[in-house]
Amino acid sequence: MNRLIIASAGLLGAAALVAGCSSSGSSSSKASTTPSTSSSAPAASSALHTQNSQFGQILVNSSGRTLYLLTADKGNTSTCYNACAAIWAPDLTTGTPTSSGVTASMVGTTARTDNTTQVTYNGHPLYTYAGDTNSTDVTGEGVATFGGTWYVVGTNGNAIVSSASTMPSTPAPSSSGGGGGY
Repeated sequence: MNRLIIASAGLLGAAALVAGCSSSGSSSSKASTTPSTSSSAPAASSALHTQNSQFGQILVNSSGRTLYLLTADKGNTSTCYNACAAIWAPDLTTGTPTSSGVTASMVGTTARTDNTTQVTYNGHPLYTYAGDTNSTDVTGEGVATFGGTWYVVGTNGNAIVSSASTMPSTPAPSSSGGGGGY
């Protein structure tokens, strides 16, 4: 499966080179009513929950999928677009996110340059990982790609940094306009 993910990342990187990538973002908290052009359709109102994992209590979305943060993001501004967003889908919403078992004051949103609205927690844009095939998977932990490292988000809103990565790094597009600063 790792080869499939790495091969997919390479193909997506090639497509990104042709299409061009954007790495700019916005930090507005207004919700967008424009339909999503990202790899996953936004929930009308996204929900954050907690779930037990091998790393302790972590954040998950309304489908039980593990949520990650990217160290390359600048504050609450996402740097993950195009090929990056095809693998690391932003947790999108068209309304106010709801929460259960998390600190409600840490839940927010940020406007993306593709006219969608991404859920944030403790100021970090949140993502799911295509390599997580089951709701309890955390296979994106410690993956270094797209200009940063991906970490599972703890209930305190910070990265859970494990002692060993669960999967090798995947290649990022090599053009100067790629997601995450590449």
